[in-house]
Amino acid sequence: MDGTLLACTLLLWAFQVCGGAVTVTVAPKVEVLKGETGKLPCTYSVSQAASNTVVEWYIEESGARKRVAFLSAGKGKSDEGTHLTGRVALGEDFSLTISSVRPSDELVFICQVTAGPAGVGYGTTMLKVFFAPEKPELTKPSSQAISAGQTTSSEIGTCVTMNGHPQPRIVWFKDDQPLAEVKDRKEKTYMISSVVKEASGLYTVMNSLYMQPKKADKDSVFQCTVEYSMPGEQIRQKKSDTITINLNYPSEEATFSLLNKDPIKEGDAVTMKCETDGNPQPEFDFTKDAKPVMAQGGLLLLKAVERADAGVYKCTATDFDNLDADLSGTISLTVNYIDPVSVTPAEPQVVTLGDKVEWHCKTKASAGHTVHWKKGSEVLSQDGILSIQEASYHNAGEYECVGAVPSVPGLTAQARVNLTVKGKPMIEPPALAEVGQEGDAVTLKCSAYGSPPPQFTWKPSGKESVSVEGNKVVSTVTLQATAQVMKDGVTCEVSNEHGADSETFPVSLKRAGEQQGGSSGVVVAVVICVLLLLLLVALIYFLSKKSKLPCSKKDKKEVASGEVNNDIVVEMKADKATEEAGLLNKRPPPQQ
Repeated sequence: MDGTLLACTLLLWAFQVCGGAVTVTVAPKVEVLKGETGKLPCTYSVSQAASNTVVEWYIEESGARKRVAFLSAGKGKSDEGTHLTGRVALGEDFSLTISSVRPSDELVFICQVTAGPAGVGYGTTMLKVFFAPEKPELTKPSSQAISAGQTTSSEIGTCVTMNGHPQPRIVWFKDDQPLAEVKDRKEKTYMISSVVKEASGLYTVMNSLYMQPKKADKDSVFQCTVEYSMPGEQIRQKKSDTITINLNYPSEEATFSLLNKDPIKEGDAVTMKCETDGNPQPEFDFTKDAKPVMAQGGLLLLKAVERADAGVYKCTATDFDNLDADLSGTISLTVNYIDPVSVTPAEPQVVTLGDKVEWHCKTKASAGHTVHWKKGSEVLSQDGILSIQEASYHNAGEYECVGAVPSVPGLTAQARVNLTVKGKPMIEPPALAEVGQEGDAVTLKCSAYGSPPPQFTWKPSGKESVSVEGNKVVSTVTLQATAQVMKDGVTCEVSNEHGADSETFPVSLKRAGEQQGGSSGVVVAVVICVLLLLLLVALIYFLSKKSKLPCSKKDKKEVASGEVNNDIVVEMKADKATEEAGLLNKRPPPQQ
């Protein structure tokens, strides 16, 4: 039976070769994105005319062919009962169009053409479906920290990317360098990967990295990348976020440091920090001059230090993973200070006008220091001695002695003393007072030095007020500038238990220039106008001297020699000539 079938097949093939041939042309591969429309072209040629040609499209599943569309009576139809039913269409050009392409559509498609006596021809097309996966998500394990030096590998992280097609690939990076893909779990570094094909036909890939990290990996940055294919043989990538590992490793050395940057002085807050190069940090013990002191973890805090806090501080750490290591450090703390300033005499000084007064100021400090006297912002002495040979009222007031350590910014001490100079009053030279006119109000100020503060008397009197300005007392009076005041002035008398003084304040009228300041501009304008008028008259006279103007209307003369373009005739009456002569201080010419 089998022999008979083979003979028939060979006979049919021989008939087709002798009788004719069908050539089918298709694209070897068609690429399309998931959800889009794919078009599979198909054309054919027949060596001899055929009256009844049939075009059919098949898919190949599990080694068997299944028809999905065909051309009948010139019209394309789709077969029922396939996963492509309702999504395929056969065009007039025999191309197969697939809408809403799915990953499950990635199959071998066969375009078969049957042309009667010419025989049968076919061509195969591979449909490739692509879909970009989601950004990979990198997570650390929920277990405790990893210890360096372990003999077994620990999970570093797990990278998951979802919904890709075709199946994507995950690559691990450490400090931006790719790690070789290793699947052998006997190695120190390896990866375990798993793939899940979802109901949608898309792939979810999960890959976990295992390592035996060393201390050098404590700051390493890990990342995973998903590589996936796209149409046109493109290889694209998406990167995950980065992670670092919580790595435990023993301490090998300790560091004890003073965090304050400036020299320390009394009253400062001091912070000292002790730490090791291990993780986690071990327990710390602190001592000062071999006596235990309290601290918070690796921080030793001293608030408002005093000179007694100076000394040698030591930090000692104990790491049970490395008991042989010397984990200690020392700090020699220096606290700068300055003693309160001592002033002799310390009590306020009261001296008589012209007396000598002297103060001595001294202090002690932890380093080289300076002492100077000042009054306000003015420095008076830099040797600690302030001496005033003849005290005046200007010397009265507050003085300050300042001690400072230049090498320690802000380390100072101050003391203040007060000087009172007593004596008879002294009035400052009076200033001239002016009024616009007699009877106006005038305000006068009488400033006087003296201790005790002097009493004021104005002659004649007015509305008076008294104020203190520094070392002097000022009395202000307002009164009417009567004729008597304008003549004799106003007298200010001051007195205290040590004597008296008086000064007369003159009162006068303001100068005319100040009273008539507003009319001075008008006067200037009038003067300028007069000068311009005189200049115009002089010009007319000059032109007449050049014979460009006749002397009268009776005696008209031609213009003397000279190049002129026209005659100019001016009539001038005798009275006009007289006015011109008067303006120019010249006699008028006689009339003819």
